[in-house]
Amino acid sequence: MSSAPVGVYDSGLGGLTVLSALKARLPGEDFLYFADTRYLPYGDRPESFLRERGQIAAETLAARGCKALVIACNTATATAAESIRAALDHLPVIALEPGVKPAVALSQRRVIGVLATTRTLESPRFGRLLGMHAQGTKVIAQPCPGLAEAIETDGSESATVLNLLDRYVPPVAEADVVVLGCTHYPLVRKAIADRLGAGVHLIDTGEAVARQVQRVLVARGALGGGNGRLGFATSGDPTRVNETAARLWGERLDFEYWSL
Repeated sequence: MSSAPVGVYDSGLGGLTVLSALKARLPGEDFLYFADTRYLPYGDRPESFLRERGQIAAETLAARGCKALVIACNTATATAAESIRAALDHLPVIALEPGVKPAVALSQRRVIGVLATTRTLESPRFGRLLGMHAQGTKVIAQPCPGLAEAIETDGSESATVLNLLDRYVPPVAEADVVVLGCTHYPLVRKAIADRLGAGVHLIDTGEAVARQVQRVLVARGALGGGNGRLGFATSGDPTRVNETAARLWGERLDFEYWSL
């Protein structure tokens, strides 16, 4: 199993920010990345639909021999992580969720902001996260409908994205720590920081996820065995996805089509 790839699953291409952190920390691993772009964006879709898509994607990656699965999508984690773990109890599943715990620890004002999709913020999982780690801290949870999709389809510097940031960032300006609760949002990290001003810390969880994957693989005796090979697949149009991925990743990636 050590030579098998690690599967990475996202609704689209924001999870490439997590893949970058995984690749940097685990150069001796191979990765197989699946982007469910046919159904992007996930943020406002029904929970039952997202749970079904998550299980389909996870089972497909498992069937292709992945030794671990990373859910590189906060919305998919919020809606589908438990059902995926129940269906694939033989496979370690490392799920992404907003970095509320480190944000609370870092905040001096005891005020944190969370930028995320509507579905993430409304999920019971996010409510439990606040209950566990945010007692005594004011949490400004700001839904950002349309932002992930705009980053992916229009580009991080597009007028559409900048207008959305002008709408969504000011409500969290009171916070001294702001959580980027979607894997697409690190792609516009500078634009968010510019709207918050000096002294506000931004937190994303790509590096934390990479550390957890490393710990899990070590514990299972499954670390290494690869040589940094990357495989890519999408449920959408590979030509369009390749064009977008090249812009986000900085070099061309070869996505194949999976009919899921």
